[in-house]
Amino acid sequence: MPKKTLSFSENQLDIQRIVGWKPPVFHQASECYVSVTAYDPSIGKMRMKKIMLGHIKGKRQQRIYGMEIIKKLTEKLLNGWNPWIEVSHPAEYALFSDVCTKYKAYLSKLVKEGGIRPGTVRNYSTKLAFLVSWIEKNKVSLTYVYQFDKTVVAKFLDFIFVERNNTLRTRNNYVGWLKSFSRYLMERNYVKSDPTLGISATTKLGKKGRNVIPDNILIKVKTYLEKENKHFLLACYMLHYLFIRPHEMIYIKIKDISLNNKTVMLSGSYTKNGKDSVITLPNHVIDLLQELKIFSYPPGYYLFGKEFRPGVKRLFEGCLSRYWRTQVQEKLGIDKSYKFYSLKDTGITNMIRAHTDLLSVRDQARHSSVSMTNVYTPSEIKEANEQIADYKGVF
Repeated sequence: MPKKTLSFSENQLDIQRIVGWKPPVFHQASECYVSVTAYDPSIGKMRMKKIMLGHIKGKRQQRIYGMEIIKKLTEKLLNGWNPWIEVSHPAEYALFSDVCTKYKAYLSKLVKEGGIRPGTVRNYSTKLAFLVSWIEKNKVSLTYVYQFDKTVVAKFLDFIFVERNNTLRTRNNYVGWLKSFSRYLMERNYVKSDPTLGISATTKLGKKGRNVIPDNILIKVKTYLEKENKHFLLACYMLHYLFIRPHEMIYIKIKDISLNNKTVMLSGSYTKNGKDSVITLPNHVIDLLQELKIFSYPPGYYLFGKEFRPGVKRLFEGCLSRYWRTQVQEKLGIDKSYKFYSLKDTGITNMIRAHTDLLSVRDQARHSSVSMTNVYTPSEIKEANEQIADYKGVF
């Protein structure tokens, strides 16, 4: 019997609502066939489809074959299959697993053409793999891509935020990726409506899981690295004083560094905002570059290769945070909230604390506005506006 009676709109078909069907039936009278009745969106009502078995010799063989067909059809119907959608809407009826494979191939092509950063592809691929794992472990009914709807998205986000007890920031990251993935599906007619419509990221976030590093710990780290690994100390300087992100740092070549101009040139092909940038080199960082004889290497070498030394092949981005975690944090007993990336936040904060003007800090950090830079201003050094302090009206 029908599971559900559904409405039909000629203007807009909601694939996610098409679930009506009747169990397949074996017929053996004047004709031998298996009938399956399902909702046909093209006419807006239930419609029967016949699978003829007259070509099979012998009634017993027809019945055996018919029962096998019924078994397979029932399994497909329970998984969301609809014979009429399969004919009239082939894109929506693609297997979800096949669409995921095509999506990953699309991301790979994007990164090769420079349309997306390798780190972003890794991020998206990890989130996709986690979604697929969640679907399998929870036996979510998602065989065909049209079944990827708002209900599935909402349940997945609740799993991320509530059951796994992740932060709002993590939930926001997944919302952003799911919206990007949904756009990919819509552009290729895999789904007719946006599965993330009405689902938004929250603007009220807790603090990031990293803190500004106190001066005494910075001194401790510097003293330790001066003895153990000055090349990694240089990487720390690049993050702390030049605010060059780890992903950007691994693409720097020696030829990008100008001693005469005291600058480092960053190409827009790997910067976060996609723009070329020129960063000022502080004198003490230049001193370390010279001490390490960096400019004795070929100009085409990457600044950070194997073991953080200049090389033909660039360093893998994850090596920076891994070394900080295993060879600095653990060896020195530093709190886990003081992450490698904390060096950048700390550098901006300390530069402001030293009364460097905000415009200079903004330019070095490559922030889009002074207001963004001002977020790093310590509360204890924020001063009152003298013009407002001296103002007195007639009241």
